[in-house]
Amino acid sequence: MKLRSVFLAAALAVTASVSGLAPATATTSLNASQIVADMGAGWNLGNQLEANSNGVPSETAWGLPAVTPALIDKVKAAGFKTVRIPVSYLGYIGAGPNYQINAAWLNRIQQVADYAYQRGLYVLINMHGDGYKTVNGSWLICDSGNQATIKAKYQKVWQQVAARFTGYDQHLVLESMNEEFDGQYGNPTQPCYSNINAYNQIFVDTVRKTGGNNSSRWLLIAGWNTNIDYTTGNYGFTLPTDQFRSSSVPAAEKRIMISVHYYSPWDFAGEENGTITQWGRGAANPAKKSTWGQEDYLDAQLKLVHDAFVAKGYPVVVGEYGAIDKSSFDSANNRYRADFARAIVATSKKYGAATAYWDNGNNGQYGFGLFDRRSYAVTHQGIIDAIMGGLAGR
Repeated sequence: MKLRSVFLAAALAVTASVSGLAPATATTSLNASQIVADMGAGWNLGNQLEANSNGVPSETAWGLPAVTPALIDKVKAAGFKTVRIPVSYLGYIGAGPNYQINAAWLNRIQQVADYAYQRGLYVLINMHGDGYKTVNGSWLICDSGNQATIKAKYQKVWQQVAARFTGYDQHLVLESMNEEFDGQYGNPTQPCYSNINAYNQIFVDTVRKTGGNNSSRWLLIAGWNTNIDYTTGNYGFTLPTDQFRSSSVPAAEKRIMISVHYYSPWDFAGEENGTITQWGRGAANPAKKSTWGQEDYLDAQLKLVHDAFVAKGYPVVVGEYGAIDKSSFDSANNRYRADFARAIVATSKKYGAATAYWDNGNNGQYGFGLFDRRSYAVTHQGIIDAIMGGLAGR
């Protein structure tokens, strides 16, 4: 048995060398609080691998250049330790029953993941655009009548993605879905939420069964629209069972994380106008500040996820947060965007959650960008400083 393990390790190293993947390493498994601390500040590679043209994924379809190692070097140098990579599959999924992912696309997903993984960063890979009704070619639709086909397709896609990453260590985290809901804001509907729960269960079972490090890997799952209230409250969310997890994981430990997003108040964080441009106790103009969603609300929201999940051993990742650039309307806006980011990171840390800032690659009016993806220049050092300060308690 020992000799067989030696041959297996050698084979994995050869495979890794050929593919450009850093050889799998035997890292100490981190528990819930340890991995959240180790993930540090996170950053989203938004609008790239989830971009598409007429339902066909393309990382340059939305006007950004192809991702390069130099960009990830800049992100790492800025202090980020986690890179979340949103991914769409859409028209690159073949016909059933095998639902084969386009080989070049799967190779590219791995290559971009390697840019971060090989630099010692945590990497989060998810399924991002396939569940939006507004996206041409979307299919992961929770209120569709064709659930048997959807679930079979979902299982096959994750089986292929997970198999590609079996040798990666704990720095690789897989995320089941992104902002999945029926497209109507408001209370969750049934049986739509039941289908979302079913997708999460399929995801966990499928990834675990691919073996290797996937049998003990941290997995990230989301509730209704990745919304805190609808994931923590009595609206229908259920945690998946983890029955195929490796027996090497201590029984008392979880290996499932919960994904939520934070863009409250939306009139400050996302509404594309100049009405609300300030946030927090430092706001100088009450007329420019939202009537809700301030520090007390943020604290209450993160306490909800702590009490529902963190306190029970399930880490939480605020996988997206941020506020759009409205400095064209208010020259002080970027200060409040920084205050907002600092508060989210600090409050998340207080309640045992990790964070990943939403960077969509766009700078200027209504952009979320922190870097210029062509020149790699930092465009909002103030926000980056606030993120790092929030993590450090400054």
